[in-house]
Amino acid sequence: MCGRFYIAEEDTAEDLLRIIDALNRRYKGITPVKTQGEIRPTDIIPVMANSPSMSTGVYAMKWGYTMPDGKPMFNARSETAATKPLFSDGMRQRRCIIPATLYFEWQKAGTQKIKHAIATAGSDMIYMAGIYRIEGNRAACSILTRPPADCISHIHNRMPVILPAEATHDWLNLRFDPNEVLAAALTNMTYYPCS
Repeated sequence: MCGRFYIAEEDTAEDLLRIIDALNRRYKGITPVKTQGEIRPTDIIPVMANSPSMSTGVYAMKWGYTMPDGKPMFNARSETAATKPLFSDGMRQRRCIIPATLYFEWQKAGTQKIKHAIATAGSDMIYMAGIYRIEGNRAACSILTRPPADCISHIHNRMPVILPAEATHDWLNLRFDPNEVLAAALTNMTYYPCS
């Protein structure tokens, strides 16, 4: 589930442009961040998170926790993340938002796999709930997933937890119960086949 997402190269949402601009100002070209096009696990991406003083900022993070075998763990089940040793600390104190234009999912059709672009209906960007941890000198994030909205359940059995814009600050605020915030996840999705 959600092994790729996309940040539009043009006609980008105003909020997403602000996020990318803030990231570019923070890192001033020092850290190569993938801010447009198709994003894959292990890419360095723009992520919204709180600083130790609890002010929201934009940071460069690697998409995917590095596992002992070297493979990335780029998704975490929202239903069990709080109880899993790998993710529980992130749920308690390291929450983040991964902004994007849309995400991709592949539908199995016999021997074929059909790639679909999936987005929130009526919106030009999505806010995926995530968690992160520090690995050496870099932060790595993982996207939280949930059972799919009814309208896309025929494509795949999981989807990212996509929050409405107004719930993003609640997700980043550690005083809010994570499960209560995740319950606000959007389910009105739109999709189309793509190549």
